Amino acid sequence: MTKRERYLFIRILEACNADCFMCEFALSRDTFRFSVEEFTELLPEARRAGVGYVRFTGGEPLMHRDVVELVRVGTDAGMRMSLITNGTLLPRTADRLADAGLAQVIVSVDGASAATHDLYRRSPGMFDNALRGLRAAAELGVLPRVNTVVGPHNYAEMPQLQEVLTEAGVRQWELSALKLERAITYPDPDDVRAVGDRVYGADRDRLLVPLGKRFYGDTPEEQERYFTRSETPRASRPLCHVVDDVIYVDGKYGRMYACSCLPHRDGGGAPLRENDTVRLDTPAFRAHAGFFRDHGPDLCSGCSTTAAGYSDDVARLGTVAPWRY
Repeated sequence: MTKRERYLFIRILEACNADCFMCEFALSRDTFRFSVEEFTELLPEARRAGVGYVRFTGGEPLMHRDVVELVRVGTDAGMRMSLITNGTLLPRTADRLADAGLAQVIVSVDGASAATHDLYRRSPGMFDNALRGLRAAAELGVLPRVNTVVGPHNYAEMPQLQEVLTEAGVRQWELSALKLERAITYPDPDDVRAVGDRVYGADRDRLLVPLGKRFYGDTPEEQERYFTRSETPRASRPLCHVVDDVIYVDGKYGRMYACSCLPHRDGGGAPLRENDTVRLDTPAFRAHAGFFRDHGPDLCSGCSTTAAGYSDDVARLGTVAPWRY
């Protein structure tokens, strides 16, 4: 069996130019930036750890003035580079990012039109820029993906958004359940299932179908937890396999985590440096990953559909296609 290459996520800044109601970084003007020098130092250790994919997160990565150079440095080191963006700045940067070697771009789109998406993100013009940027990326050979935060406010739009993204040439789509510091209540769970089953069960030869598990769960047990306790679907028992393949680096706090869904604030995880030297596969990190490998399927309440699906695919098939996480 071919050994799976790992994913390295790096939060390169917290600043953001969007005002999304569900995000703690909305309109952040935080000054933290992960530098080209820090990335250059990290790359040899990433290669030794088996990393083949790097994804920049934020905040809004395209607000980082050195983002193109960061992509170029990673590409030159043999990494396949990705970033997630709200899309506002993508039309004006897509060509330079593609020239630097960007392999995948993930754009956040939550509504099927500007009238709804821009309202949810509280950012006029964002929908049009996101679609323009996705089309430009696709024309330049960059794999276009969309991540959608879905909840009671917009789930009914998903069939329409499915059509919009298919027409735009988007190749991958994640529906990520809305997560807030309170219960998420749906007046009619049966209607959510009906809409969702239509989207996930669509003809793949005609329409883009979301990655991973259904955002409300694939099994009756998962759906009961989601609709009654707001617990998103997670990796199936007995083990979470995502933690074997993911390293999430929060450069601001010098911490690393075994999944991008785990809390990445002060505390938890493992230190990024030992004796002032970057180290990824440390005993502390392996202990952290091992805990969630064993207990994640029972403890994690904020898993993503792609993470859960990725783990289950590994358990079933032993491998996962590129960029499925």
